[in-house]
Amino acid sequence: MKTLLRLPYMRLNVLWAICLFIAFTFFVSCKEKKEVSEVLVAQPSTDACPCGSNWFPHSQTPGPLEGKGSPFDTNNTTVCMFHQWSCQKFLWLTKPLPSGNALFQDSMIQVDNHIIPVAPVDGVKLVLEDSTQAASAGILKSNPSFGQDGKSHTVYYAIFANQTLKQAADKFSALIQKDPTLVNNKFTFPVGSLELKASWIDVSALSAAEASSYYTADAIVMPGNKKIKAALLGLHVVGVVINHPEFVWATFEHHDMAPYYDWKATTTADVPVTSTTDKLFFAKGATANYSNLQYTGASPSNVFTIYKYGIPLIAQDSFMTTSQTEPTNRNNVLELNDCAAAGLKGDVWQNYFYNGSVWLNMDGLTSAQQADTIVTLARNLGNAAPGTNTRGCLAASNITMETFVQDFQNIPLTSMSPGSLSNCFGCHNAPATIQLGKSSSSGSSPLYLSHIFRSHLSISTGVSKTKIETLRLKEFIDLVAYKKAQTQK
Repeated sequence: MKTLLRLPYMRLNVLWAICLFIAFTFFVSCKEKKEVSEVLVAQPSTDACPCGSNWFPHSQTPGPLEGKGSPFDTNNTTVCMFHQWSCQKFLWLTKPLPSGNALFQDSMIQVDNHIIPVAPVDGVKLVLEDSTQAASAGILKSNPSFGQDGKSHTVYYAIFANQTLKQAADKFSALIQKDPTLVNNKFTFPVGSLELKASWIDVSALSAAEASSYYTADAIVMPGNKKIKAALLGLHVVGVVINHPEFVWATFEHHDMAPYYDWKATTTADVPVTSTTDKLFFAKGATANYSNLQYTGASPSNVFTIYKYGIPLIAQDSFMTTSQTEPTNRNNVLELNDCAAAGLKGDVWQNYFYNGSVWLNMDGLTSAQQADTIVTLARNLGNAAPGTNTRGCLAASNITMETFVQDFQNIPLTSMSPGSLSNCFGCHNAPATIQLGKSSSSGSSPLYLSHIFRSHLSISTGVSKTKIETLRLKEFIDLVAYKKAQTQK
C-alpha cells in the first residue's frame, strides 16, 4: 500500500498556517471535510500513528468518520488509518453516559445469534445466556483460585447491533426469501453497519483487588433469572467503512487475564507456558502448551495467547514473513495503546487495551470489485501468505472469544506458518450453506461474513435454532478440514 498518512484533524487556522509553511518545501494536499469545519491532511511517510487530539476527555470522544470525506475515501490507505478507526470507535462506544452505562449499552440493540432483539428481564437490559465460543468451539471457565468465592465461573457472551446493520439485515433477508436464486449475491452491508460481541463474567470470579479495574454492569443470567454484577472481559468491534464491505475486525480486552507465549525463549521447539501469579484464566505455577488450546469438553483452564496484538512472530522481534509489512503495523498498535492509556488515566477503560484488527487491501477497487474480491477469495479470505490481501494483525484474536481456535490445526507453535494462522476471516468468509425453510443450498455473498446474518436469514424462514446451530458446527468442522488440507499441500 502507498504510504499516505491521514492524521487526526486540526482547527482551520492552525491547519492553514501549517499548509503555508509546507508549501515552501514540498507539495501536500489538503482536502476539505464536509461534515465539520476541519480538513484532512496528507503527511509524509512515517511510522507515527497518534491518538486524535479530540479523543479526550473520554466523555467527549466523537465517533470516527467512515463515509465520504473520511480517511477511507481514498485509493491509498495506510495501516494507521484502520488502527486509528478501531481505537477511536472503541473509545466512542465506551464513553460514559449520564445513565452510568457505556454508550454501546444504551445506543445499540442487544440481539441473539439470529439478530432477534433480546428483551430485558426483570428490568435488566443485559441478558446473558450464550456461553459457547465461535462455531460452538468451547466453553471458557475461570481459574477458581483467582476469584473472591473460590469457584470457577463461566464466561458469557452478548451481541449488539446498530440500527444500520439490523435494518440492512432485514432488507436483504426479505430479498433473498422472495427470490431464493439470490442466495448467491454481491450485496454488501452499508457504511456505518456495526456489530459488537462482548464477553462477560460474574465479578465474583475476580479477586477483590482486581474487581475495581473492570467495567461492570447489572446482568441477568439465563436460564434461571439469576441477577449478577457482570465484569466486561473483552469486546469485538466490527464495522463497515467506505471501500471496506468486508468489515474492519478489531478486538480489545482487559489486561493480564492470561499469559502470553514467550517467543524469545526458543525458535526450534515449544517451551511450556507458566505464570508466577494467579490470573483469571491461568493458575499460579501451572504449565501449558498448545494442547491446552484444544477444547476437549472438560472445564478448560490454563489457556494463553499465542501472539500478542495478533502479530505473528518466529522469535523475539523476528516477524513471520506474511502479507503484512512489519514493524510499522506493530509500532502503530503500540503507539495507540500508549497514547490511549495516557488519555484514559484514572478511567476504568485504561485497564483495557487494543489487541489488533484485521481487514483486506481494497486500494483502487470499485465497489463491485470489492464485492467480487470477497466472493472470489472464498475460504482463503484470511490467508496471510505473502502477496495476499489480508492486512493488519494477521493472527488477531481475543483470549476470551477465540481461545480454542488460535491453533485450530493443533500443531506445535514453533511450526506455525502463514497458512496455519487463525484470524477473523478464517471463519468469517463468503461461502455458506444456507437453509431456507426445508431447502438447503450452497451460497456465496459478502453478507455471509456476518454469521448472525446467516442465522437471521434461516430463522426468518422457520428454521429452528437447533438446526441452525447444527449447521454452523458442521460448517466449522468442514472449514477446519479444508484449512488443514490447504496447509499440507
